[in-house]
Amino acid sequence: MPTETYDLIVLGAGSAARDGAAKAQREHGARVALVERTRWGGSCPNVACRPTKAYLVAAELIHDVRAHAAERGIDLPAPVLDLARTRAWKDSLRRDQNSWVELLRDSGYGVYPGQASFVDANTVHVEGASLQAERVLIATGGRTAVPAIPGIEDAQWIDHISALELTEVPESLLVVGGGPVGLEFAQIFARFGSRVTVVNQGAQIAARADADAAKELHTALEEEGIAIVLNAGVERVARGEAVVAGRSVKVSHVLIASGRVPNVEELNLAEVGVETGRGGIVVDGRQRTSVEGIWAAGDVAVGPWFTPTAQYQARIAIDDMFDGGTRTADYSFLPTAIFTDPELGAVGLTEEEARAQGGDVGVATHSLRAVTRAQYYGAMHGLFKLVYDKPSRRLLGVHVVSRDASNIVGSLAVALSLGATVDDLAAVHHVYPSFSEGLKAAAEQAV
Repeated sequence: MPTETYDLIVLGAGSAARDGAAKAQREHGARVALVERTRWGGSCPNVACRPTKAYLVAAELIHDVRAHAAERGIDLPAPVLDLARTRAWKDSLRRDQNSWVELLRDSGYGVYPGQASFVDANTVHVEGASLQAERVLIATGGRTAVPAIPGIEDAQWIDHISALELTEVPESLLVVGGGPVGLEFAQIFARFGSRVTVVNQGAQIAARADADAAKELHTALEEEGIAIVLNAGVERVARGEAVVAGRSVKVSHVLIASGRVPNVEELNLAEVGVETGRGGIVVDGRQRTSVEGIWAAGDVAVGPWFTPTAQYQARIAIDDMFDGGTRTADYSFLPTAIFTDPELGAVGLTEEEARAQGGDVGVATHSLRAVTRAQYYGAMHGLFKLVYDKPSRRLLGVHVVSRDASNIVGSLAVALSLGATVDDLAAVHHVYPSFSEGLKAAAEQAV
């Protein structure tokens, strides 16, 4: 078996893998090998972030035409979705697998298709080749976790990947899980024409969100006709039927969106002593695993599972590998969003988290309905909520339920990290009419 020696072996070809490889090559002149068994480019551009958001854009357009065209003086026939054409448009936005391989090879990486398996901390076997390096970055991502529901294996369930490949809109869809993936697909298919029911184990959808923000989104989705069942699981499923909270629900499709598991089983990690846990490979603040010379980043590692954090983690790992960097992962001001309509965007602490830490916590809110820009869309549900420390007035968290919430909270991460106060937010200039003016209005409530 031939042996190739590299400065860095990267297992995976997704967001963390490619960002880490590029940084190592660009800043350190490293010779890098990329190993991928399933999907060059990873999940985000192929089967997750980008294609899902394409469907959300299509769903928003069809909703706006139905709901607002006539009142705005635009006479149109009732919109009819041709899912095959929508799917073709979505696919046109993606790079194909051959193009990915060509791009990576042209970038100067060693490209190895196949399943990787550790021989020792510095040696990896893949499809008849032996690769050696002093540094290995594991970035093999994750996959859908299938819950132990009686009958699920025979029910031909779908997930976020297979849902994107449907050629017909489901007549009725049961979504298992009320997190970001489940909620986004629930609204996509409800707007496409499906009868949708969301089943959530917990007491609120979007479990990690601020309770008031989650409640606003819940109300908005229900008003669209999406049924949401809380504090319940699916007791069993069969073709065309599911039992939820003791009640039979007719369903043509079941979409699993209740969690993910890391792709670690075939890496032979136990052989080399890499510690794993329920949330993936155990890492420290520099993305180091329990074995010297091996780092992990992205969905395969313990930590937040988002595309930007995968890239962030990979950069920290590369700094540590080649520079002995002192920077450690910090998620104190991590902006997040659920891309429903309205979006739910957040940065910093929820009210519940802030109160759990003690101290004198203040809250200021402003209704989306009172924002001029929102009135153009007939928005009835949404809010701007600020969580702050009363003595210092420092902002601890911002929660927005509105169109464009993702852009609003993303721009505030720096402000929170620099110690901005509610008074700063109340005094700053704002754009009118914009969604973001709701932040200033909320801050003025605190003043």
